[in-house]
Amino acid sequence: MTTQKIAVLGAGKIGEALLGGMLRAGRSPGDLLVTARRPERAEALRTRHGVRAVSNAEAAKTADTLILTVKPQDMEALLTELAPHTPADRLVISAAAGIPTAFLEQRLTPGTPVVRVMPNTPALVDEAMSVISGGAHATEDDLLHTEEIFNGVGKTLRLPESQQDAATALSGSGPAYFYYLVEAMTDAGILLGLPRDKAHDLIVQAAIGASVMLRDTNEHPVRLREAVTSPGGTTISAIRELETHGVRAALIAALEAARDRSRELASGQSGS
Repeated sequence: MTTQKIAVLGAGKIGEALLGGMLRAGRSPGDLLVTARRPERAEALRTRHGVRAVSNAEAAKTADTLILTVKPQDMEALLTELAPHTPADRLVISAAAGIPTAFLEQRLTPGTPVVRVMPNTPALVDEAMSVISGGAHATEDDLLHTEEIFNGVGKTLRLPESQQDAATALSGSGPAYFYYLVEAMTDAGILLGLPRDKAHDLIVQAAIGASVMLRDTNEHPVRLREAVTSPGGTTISAIRELETHGVRAALIAALEAARDRSRELASGQSGS
């Protein structure tokens, strides 16, 4: 493990999850810095994790790696604050959705290595998928270091930055689609006569079991689905209704809409 100081700036839920992941991976609290907009939030992080709470400027001057976890709309103001204090040898990791590496590179010291990461909220339970893309000046070592950090809260996957908008639609927003599906299935369970809590428990465990089978068997989802689908049985009757109502087409259209919105946000952030 690389020994260096790492600062998490704007540490909200994802930022705190990263702190926890790094600590569980063996990093010393003394090597971790945090910043937060509200002093009480910074104090809570300091108390809970034993890390040092500092200003954004001090983090930029002190840390070797800066992880920016602020909301996309707050990124430009943060970069304006950081730029005078961030030398070109700092690694800057952005976890803000929709903001391209070029946006950061244009506002920081020329030559600063920037890595863009799209994590998702299962980072809070160490089951994230974090998609990593290097900017113009990021080296292989920078990407490996980024993977080391984000592997503490789940899995990582490298993609070209041109595919980040698609990854945001599929993975960054992905958990919300599953929650939406569970919500709809719970309502169906109630319609079929089950109490809400029992319907919820049945669906959640089915979702967990299906996910583990997808991950651990390496079987194609079609084969796994076919194993449940008996000729003339209940499952094929349900699948027929899903196809009749265009659920597959609706999902494809939904992901295209999410990708397009990610592109729009990126375009707006970059000023083009």
